[in-house]
Amino acid sequence: MSERAGMPPADLVELGRVAGAYGVKGWIKVVPHSAQADVLRAARQWWLLPPGRDLQTARASVVQQCRAHGATAVAQLEGVQDRDQAEALKGVSVWVSRAAFPKVGDDEYYWVDLIGCELYTSEAGEPQRIGVVQEVLESPAHAILRVQRLDAAGAAVLDAKGRAREVLVPFVAAHIGAVDLAARRIDSDWPLED
Repeated sequence: MSERAGMPPADLVELGRVAGAYGVKGWIKVVPHSAQADVLRAARQWWLLPPGRDLQTARASVVQQCRAHGATAVAQLEGVQDRDQAEALKGVSVWVSRAAFPKVGDDEYYWVDLIGCELYTSEAGEPQRIGVVQEVLESPAHAILRVQRLDAAGAAVLDAKGRAREVLVPFVAAHIGAVDLAARRIDSDWPLED
């Protein structure tokens, strides 16, 4: 919770979107952005943000109950007592403070923590920066880092059509040597392509 009552914390992470009402007693159905929605279901406070609004206007909502329902989550929020109130939340995004995330074990990472890390390769001996992680994609086999290529000066590497070049790197032990979240750095053996 933020130090100032009512103000959203600075570390909010969007975890899902309200799909509509669930039942007649004010429950809502939330579509999580990840197949692993454990954090969403475990959080006791959500910050709700209507579409097109600034994050500073998000309002806190106490989660009274939340459970998995197929690929979605269904929840009962404090103050939402009937279907009409629940249906009014359709399209609202659901945010949770990063501080509320459960601690992960060794060699486990929340994807949101990997975004913005610089990816380096040591394929040729000396570490060279490949680029910056823009997104973590889910695949049936493993996670994949979508990395925007950067040159030595830190500028985006462009293709022949002027688009930013990207590289997809499997986030598996075979290619990832070390992850240092404090330094925002990931070391790999992925080949540096030019």
